[in-house]
Amino acid sequence: MTDITAAGGDPPRAPVDLVTVLDVSHSMSGQKLTLLKQAMRFVIANLSPDDRLSVVSFNMKARRVTRLVRMSEAGKALSVSAVESLTAGGCTDIAEGLRMAAMVLDQRRHRNAVSSVMLLSDGQDNYIMMRHQESSGVQANDYEDLVPTTFTRTCADGEWSVPIHTFGFGNDHDAAAMYIIAEATGGTFSFVENEAVIQDAFAQCVGGLLSVVVQEARIVVACVHPGVRVMSLKSGSYESRIDKDGRAATVWVGELYADEERHFLLILTVPRAEATVGDTTALLNVSFSYRDAATGADVSVSAKDTVVARPEHAADAERSVEVEWERVRVDAAEDIVAARAAAQRGEHQEAAAILKNHQRAVALSEAARDGAPVTVALEAELQEMRRHVSNRQSYALSGRAYMLSGMSAHQQQRATSRQMNLVDEMSVESVAAPAAAPPVKLASNEPTLSYATPAMRAMLLRSRRAREASAEGRSYKLKKNMQEAPNTVSLRHH
Repeated sequence: MTDITAAGGDPPRAPVDLVTVLDVSHSMSGQKLTLLKQAMRFVIANLSPDDRLSVVSFNMKARRVTRLVRMSEAGKALSVSAVESLTAGGCTDIAEGLRMAAMVLDQRRHRNAVSSVMLLSDGQDNYIMMRHQESSGVQANDYEDLVPTTFTRTCADGEWSVPIHTFGFGNDHDAAAMYIIAEATGGTFSFVENEAVIQDAFAQCVGGLLSVVVQEARIVVACVHPGVRVMSLKSGSYESRIDKDGRAATVWVGELYADEERHFLLILTVPRAEATVGDTTALLNVSFSYRDAATGADVSVSAKDTVVARPEHAADAERSVEVEWERVRVDAAEDIVAARAAAQRGEHQEAAAILKNHQRAVALSEAARDGAPVTVALEAELQEMRRHVSNRQSYALSGRAYMLSGMSAHQQQRATSRQMNLVDEMSVESVAAPAAAPPVKLASNEPTLSYATPAMRAMLLRSRRAREASAEGRSYKLKKNMQEAPNTVSLRHH
């Protein structure tokens, strides 16, 4: 197994160019728009003066509400005012919103080190089917057509795309479209079933974006012994390549947040040993190159050769727990994909059976011994997915989005925001303690946060406290108004 970890601590932070693409179609009216504005105020408040923000809104047409503005006090005030001016109406055309975001980024004269897009939508794209009918006369869901070429560059050609992190708001959004947009650009898809916690979903994402330490990361694995070959490489949604002769493999990783980890499984063929007792075989050399996001410096690191002992009589040895866990996780991710495919065909019992069988396999795996939190979390996630795919109604309501968000998290090895009944922390009711209370501890086995970094957790906690303080303020104001209201009696004379 090959793994990399981005440095933690408090290094100088790379400034961010962030474009938020916000659905303001008719379905966003009322409380949804109010919650979105609250979430955007939180995002704006947590950006630094060197960061820049552009707000794009869309319904049937897209509008650049603000250009890329530095988040000085004046810039923040301008952005808040722009967000507060948003009104809802009309249909949904996601492609228009993304085209406007691409224009904002393409027309930059100066570029901050980190660039990203956050796309939120709560409804079906009314124009997808219309476009396909006009162009081919058939209905098809080729959602990648929604993504401008600005966001779909190929890492292997030296062109690194700007990630689009998508947020499906509520139960009526087009989860497939949001997932594919994220996957095509190296972003994540978050399912925000509980509309009241959209701010938390934004917070977790922004916490990551504000902690990017590594860019254009690439891992190269070269076989050392002439008889060693790479047979397969499990890299999730990361672009990878194995040379034709199997002597080398490459994974293009891209950006890493502080303290983030990536694990990749390599399956090798190793020749029979013909050496004397006590000899070893050199298997691989792993090198890692990247650009430091804060300084712009190019960095290359090469590890020592990976070797394996070749004794005359092999003693039984315990498997590496880390490798076993990664194998279990990869197998689970593949079964989640298979279960979703079954549910899409309407085979809900088959989908539930796939997840149940793998849940049992996780419980019996060597990685699950001693109740390891990561395996407990994975079992809980598979159990929750079974509930979401058990019948057509639950799958259509939330199961499709829930599973796609899970697939996004596992394939990217990056946290997404999904609502799980198993975890109270992600519900609005969890924000009920006084603001001065001790820090809320996020459960170590919380499935929705299994890839969350310290920076993401810290921003999420800040969001929860902000929502808590806002709720307490509204409660106090309501109570005060009730106390001050005069007691009046109306008498009617007959």
